[in-house]
Amino acid sequence: MKLNVLKPSVNNMAVRVFVRAANLEFTEDDVYGKTRTAEFLAKNPAHLTPMLETKELPKGGMWESCAIMQYLCNKHEMTKFYPKSAEQRATIDSAMFYIIGTLYPLVARSTYPALGFPLYPGEVGASDADTAAKEAAQKSAIAAIAEPLEVFHKFYMDGKPFIGGATPSIADMRLAATLEFLSVIDYPLPVWAKTYIADMETSLGKAYAEPAADVRGYIAYVKSQKK
Repeated sequence: MKLNVLKPSVNNMAVRVFVRAANLEFTEDDVYGKTRTAEFLAKNPAHLTPMLETKELPKGGMWESCAIMQYLCNKHEMTKFYPKSAEQRATIDSAMFYIIGTLYPLVARSTYPALGFPLYPGEVGASDADTAAKEAAQKSAIAAIAEPLEVFHKFYMDGKPFIGGATPSIADMRLAATLEFLSVIDYPLPVWAKTYIADMETSLGKAYAEPAADVRGYIAYVKSQKK
């Protein structure tokens, strides 16, 4: 199978961590600057990454990081990262949907302006709003991040080191990757979140550290250009 990725992206980082942690055989293609080409769009009209390509899929490929991890866990029966019971999986699924539906949109609105990434049409960052309005929207998003973070800490983890319990799950890979982006705005992560990221890297080793290095390196570069 082949992964098409953008290395600085935390959306991509989650799957890049997973395939390494799962010891799957794969090739990785950095498609920076290629996602709008006719060849890429023929396979992926949504022009999104990460994209997994394998002949076994009905359409030959799929995108969306959480869906890719779920598929690969189902295919290879990886209960280590995606528990077998319906109830445990429901918790993992709920956490992932809460990330992509609530937390990540706030992280995107907070960090994309600093990274120079375009927001979706209709977002304040991509509208004709003046600078003051855009800055106010960004500040509001930053302020709102604290609530979902506390939900993960108190509800999903509930005294455990990870959402998955004693060991990381695919939801943890998605959450930790998302938190990595907050360093671009020097967001004051709570102590538990800093410990959580460190524990993820300790638990998964190079599988986490190598993709994280690409994200951290990109953020460091962006921040250096502003000095």
